[in-house]
Amino acid sequence: MLILGIETSCDETGVALYDTARGLLPGATPRAGLVAHALHSQVALHDEYGGVVPELASRDHIRRLLPLTRAVMARGGARVVDLSGIAYTQGPGLAGALLVGASVAVSLALGLGVPAIGIHHLEGHLLSPLLAQNPPAFPFIALLVSGGHTQLMRVSKIGEYILLGETQDDAAGEAFDKTAKLLGLGYPGGAALAALAESGRPGRFRFPRPMIASGDLDFSFSGLKTSVATLCARHVLDDSLRADVAHAFEEAVVDVLVAKSTAAMKHTGLARLVVAGGVGANRKLRASLERQAASAGFAVHYPPLEFCTDNGAMIALAGALRLSAEFRNHPSGALRLSAEFRNHPSDTLRPTAEARATASKMKLQPGFESGPKVPADHGFSVRPRWELSAIDIPQD
Repeated sequence: MLILGIETSCDETGVALYDTARGLLPGATPRAGLVAHALHSQVALHDEYGGVVPELASRDHIRRLLPLTRAVMARGGARVVDLSGIAYTQGPGLAGALLVGASVAVSLALGLGVPAIGIHHLEGHLLSPLLAQNPPAFPFIALLVSGGHTQLMRVSKIGEYILLGETQDDAAGEAFDKTAKLLGLGYPGGAALAALAESGRPGRFRFPRPMIASGDLDFSFSGLKTSVATLCARHVLDDSLRADVAHAFEEAVVDVLVAKSTAAMKHTGLARLVVAGGVGANRKLRASLERQAASAGFAVHYPPLEFCTDNGAMIALAGALRLSAEFRNHPSGALRLSAEFRNHPSDTLRPTAEARATASKMKLQPGFESGPKVPADHGFSVRPRWELSAIDIPQD
């Protein structure tokens, strides 16, 4: 099968072509199936505004998506009629931006008579480490640190995910961007702050590590941002102080992410940790996780740096895996779980006995043992915005 992947959830237009005959055969690595991919970033467009302007993002996706698709098809030596299916980011994300990709994907699929597969944005990130030269085997724990999301998931196989913990307010990426704005840095703020932190002096400031000893796997970063704002209000922000604040802030975020990830590994007994999403490219986070993994005896896997941020390759891969696993007949393109989860009469995702035991050992929040508040057809706490893949496609 030849799958076209389309990503337009925020400020990057991504398109990729994936061939299951190359990447999903026994003995092959998923990376081998990536025929061609391309990405257009809107950073220059939004820079003067200090952040993403949704309407401008949507209009730019309209301008870029079809030319980018033609370029990827040409690079892969494929014709549109060769496509077996089209995968697109269904959500979460910016409404207008998502609608651009969904409209193109579903329209093209209807015209070709092939399936349109809606992919949860976080599933795309979660599976992106499979595109590495040395992909992780299932099962594993995934630390998702992408934009407005910070979550720890247990991944048993494709489509079978258990939410172990997530942020209660700001995500790590949001905290990076908001703190960068407090320091007067440019957009995108997270990358600018990380670069500045490298020249900061260790030990001058120390910020709190929110919820690091909470006894569960949840996160909170809004208080950390407030601590930075309070400190900045009391000082004159020269270059030296900005670097020192950035260094102390980055240390605090990394300490929390490493501690929670290590706790998840310890209490599930799994041997592989996957880190995915834009914050996963942070060099300090990677170095700290590598040290902790060597000490605690688990392995850490990352996607290639080019696939840490939003991209079409992860969407194409997720679509290919979903089709190959015969998920194409499920309505709405939402993630489906095993029969054990689907058969529960309640509208919550219930963890396995192992997950319940983990919750008990860790004294997790009271609601955890009866199941995280996640819709029954999802492994994520955030629903996609668009359900356009529910449209019936005529079959010959």
